[in-house]
Amino acid sequence: RRFAVVLQDVFVFSGTLESNIRLGSDISHARVQQATDDVNLGQFIESLDKGLDHPVNERGTTLSVGQRQLLAFARALAHDPEILILDEATSSVDTETEEQIRTAIERLMQGRTSIIIAHRLSTIQRCDKIIVMHKGKIREIGSHQELLGQRGLYFKLYQLQYKEQELLVDR
Repeated sequence: RRFAVVLQDVFVFSGTLESNIRLGSDISHARVQQATDDVNLGQFIESLDKGLDHPVNERGTTLSVGQRQLLAFARALAHDPEILILDEATSSVDTETEEQIRTAIERLMQGRTSIIIAHRLSTIQRCDKIIVMHKGKIREIGSHQELLGQRGLYFKLYQLQYKEQELLVDR
């Protein structure tokens, strides 16, 4: 009850959107709805005929990857955990959806301890403390700005990722 985990691959059960957020708990409808609004899923849900009662198939095949990810964030937020663990939660989404998810992550992290595991540096830039690991060992620790200033491994990763993004934009 104290932890919530959002993984790269979200498991969606057959049922409704609301039942997938509740996961059998006694969370109120209002809290479920607030969680979906807070993670930028509310507008999508409002566009559905049945709203939160919209049926979903097992594995969520009728939802996009981004919608499934936002559903997982709403699930975590609705349960109001003390500790949040995000494991590559933005790795399988496009850049536009990542922006929505990044906003959701900021809301989700407020007032709780959060551990974010990510290869995408844009996901962790606003974290208080970043721990850079390489081959199972801690190599650097600091904020985004501190690590860029050290011009070490994080700096090199940052340059590689953003150079790659610039090349994609130029195409």
